[in-house]
Amino acid sequence: MQKLRFQPFLILIIGVLLVLTGCNNKEETKEEKAKSKETLTLAWPRDIGKMNPHVYNPSQLFAQSMIFEPLVSYDKGGKLTPHLAESWQVSEDGKQYTFNLRKNVKFSDGSDFNAKVVKKNFDAILKNKETHGWLGLISRIANTEAIGDHQFKLTLTEAYYPTLQDLAVVRPVRFLAESGFPKDGDTSKGVEKSVGTGPWILDDYKADEYATFKRNDNYWGEKPTVKEIKVKVIPDAETRVLAFEKGDIDLIYGEGALSADSFNQLKSNDQYQSSLSEPVATRQLVMNTTNDILKDEAVRHALQYGFNKDVLVKEVTSGIEEKADYILPTNLPYTSDLKVTPINYDTKKAEQLLDKAGWKLPEGKTIREKDGKPLTVSIMYNSAEAIQKKMAETLQSEWAGLGVDLKLEGVELTTQVERFKANQFDLNFFSNYGAPYDPHAFANVIATKGFGFSEAISAYPNKDELIKDVETVLQSTDENERKETYNHLLSSLQEQGAIVPISYLKQSAVYQKDVTNFNFSANRDEHPFEGIQKK
Repeated sequence: MQKLRFQPFLILIIGVLLVLTGCNNKEETKEEKAKSKETLTLAWPRDIGKMNPHVYNPSQLFAQSMIFEPLVSYDKGGKLTPHLAESWQVSEDGKQYTFNLRKNVKFSDGSDFNAKVVKKNFDAILKNKETHGWLGLISRIANTEAIGDHQFKLTLTEAYYPTLQDLAVVRPVRFLAESGFPKDGDTSKGVEKSVGTGPWILDDYKADEYATFKRNDNYWGEKPTVKEIKVKVIPDAETRVLAFEKGDIDLIYGEGALSADSFNQLKSNDQYQSSLSEPVATRQLVMNTTNDILKDEAVRHALQYGFNKDVLVKEVTSGIEEKADYILPTNLPYTSDLKVTPINYDTKKAEQLLDKAGWKLPEGKTIREKDGKPLTVSIMYNSAEAIQKKMAETLQSEWAGLGVDLKLEGVELTTQVERFKANQFDLNFFSNYGAPYDPHAFANVIATKGFGFSEAISAYPNKDELIKDVETVLQSTDENERKETYNHLLSSLQEQGAIVPISYLKQSAVYQKDVTNFNFSANRDEHPFEGIQKK
């Protein structure tokens, strides 16, 4: 009987405990929800690397740009705007740039940003000039000078109009605090710590697993709304998507971060939001005119007429990329008014050109011949990139209908780059550098031996004139002259058919419903977190 009388009391106690537990859980849920609003979680395919502003891979550009800032920013339409420099003056001869630095800016360790530390960063970069030779500005710097606390002067060996564009890139010209420098000042070997003036501070990091950035509450500019950005390293694309669908990830963005199928699948689900950027680069097909077959302009044009670009791009990229009519996207400076007529799909025209060039289709054969030699060329593609592979296979199929034998060569990316530079290819896929590098960086590789393009256009009868165009446009201090020169240069490069625009590459993004104010940066490599919020 005592046991029976005790049961109601026990049930009452259990009920009270359950109610209290429920209340506690409710409170924890509110706290967790509040904290969730303060943290944005991003999936990234690889480790962010060492946050050193003056070195390259494996450091990830978006992460470097969260910590380290430039003198000048690149905005939409190619507009150059003040950043750590409030204003600047350029001498009439184009050789001297004087920057008026922003006052009351501090590094995240509390130290002052001033002309002395700007000079120290430039001098560290110039100690390793060979490493940074790809950036046209670096090889042209003759002198650096700190004038008082808030003026800095660059003197160049010759006029170089893209100076400000080169200063807007994410690396190497960004600024490390004094406390981050090693004792010998050589940042190429590493830094003591990653201290910048940017809106974010690297707070916690575990290689190949995650990196956590906290808000820099002493930031001189507009402070981020979220307090923390956590980057989870998830190498596998499918696993990234699963984590996103599970709700563990707030945002996936970038070029190739999502397959076309995954992006379209998530885009069609009204639980999520999605975005595509403006074109960031052009996917190009480069034909090597040192090849005996491809040195003939008629053959190059025939191959262009011989494939349906609209269908190719739609089917292979599922609408993520768009058909390109020009070798550089028209949202880049000096590219909006090119005088060139795009080549459209026309198999009859392609066959006529091949016949006229002497490439005939013998009776009973499927491959054209000329002087007993078959019309056979090879195309090199990155074996790890599905889009390049599918495009190569499609071209092989379409050109077979013209009597062209296209061999496929899938290689690793490093091999593709090395062979392109060494001029060891017939056809190859390439994409330009994008903002803020182009069009001047693209022009520079056209004119410079060892990058692949100068050799690839060897059969152009006006090659010397085009190289001269590059020299002229980079040194010109006249805006109208630059426009005219770029128009001639880019139009002629495309018209002669060795550089074929295929599609415009875009960055894609998917994000949860509670993520707002997501915007792609105009600078291809800059982080997109400015103004981003969570409800």
